[in-house]
Amino acid sequence: MKLNNKVALVLGGIKGIGKALGLALINEGVKVALTYYDWGESLEEMKQDFADTGKDHLIIKVNLRNTDEISGMMEQVIDHFGRLDILINNIERGGWPVVHGAYTCEQWDLEMETTLKAKKWVFEAALPWLKKSDDACVINFSSIAGIVGRSGPASYIFNEGYSLANRGVSLLTETWARLGAPGVRVNEIMLGFFETRHAEKTRGWGLLTDAQKQALVDHTLLKRTGKIKDMVQAVCFIIKDAPFMTGSVIRLDGGYCIGGDLVAPMPQGIE
Repeated sequence: MKLNNKVALVLGGIKGIGKALGLALINEGVKVALTYYDWGESLEEMKQDFADTGKDHLIIKVNLRNTDEISGMMEQVIDHFGRLDILINNIERGGWPVVHGAYTCEQWDLEMETTLKAKKWVFEAALPWLKKSDDACVINFSSIAGIVGRSGPASYIFNEGYSLANRGVSLLTETWARLGAPGVRVNEIMLGFFETRHAEKTRGWGLLTDAQKQALVDHTLLKRTGKIKDMVQAVCFIIKDAPFMTGSVIRLDGGYCIGGDLVAPMPQGIE
């Protein structure tokens, strides 16, 4: 995909992964709309960072858990830019066991409504406009929680409800790839432990003991947590350089899911 003058909608753009992606895309010549709802203390910095680019962009406050607000958000994007080519479905809510303790019904509902319900209805609103594009792309973000669940070193970080919701994202990715074909590619990036999501720059990470943090790193084949630039490079690859990829899940976890146990030496055998 040639990115110059394409239009992208980036959910959760106020900080972390969403903000970094928005800035990366705008520097590639993409016109970017970004949403936010929480983290109001980061709003002025977000506004300044995007204003400093000198490029056309739009910042929208919207509660995506309220599906009645989604059509209005999409109208703002189309009224401002006239089209939509890229959807970055970066919205989730995860309750760390080490932060929140045992589940409450409210926490469960919050995670399901944010991680699954909001993604679903944003895609439904965006799809007609994406289909008008000559080359469109959707990227869903999910978590390896959908694979590992509340187990091993991740037990302090992933609740089973968050894990359940993230496993569901992969089903949505496959279904949406069928609905979007052939003109709209839909793929998924399943994140491991990243600096602004479940690692060093989060509140929950500071509540882990040194031993608990080290156990997570030791279980990761590459022996580190993910950096924002790792994620940006993966997203840019999918958008720009993977025209034959749709319905796929890229696991970007440094090898956490297959880590932990070493490969045993090859035995001598009996012959």
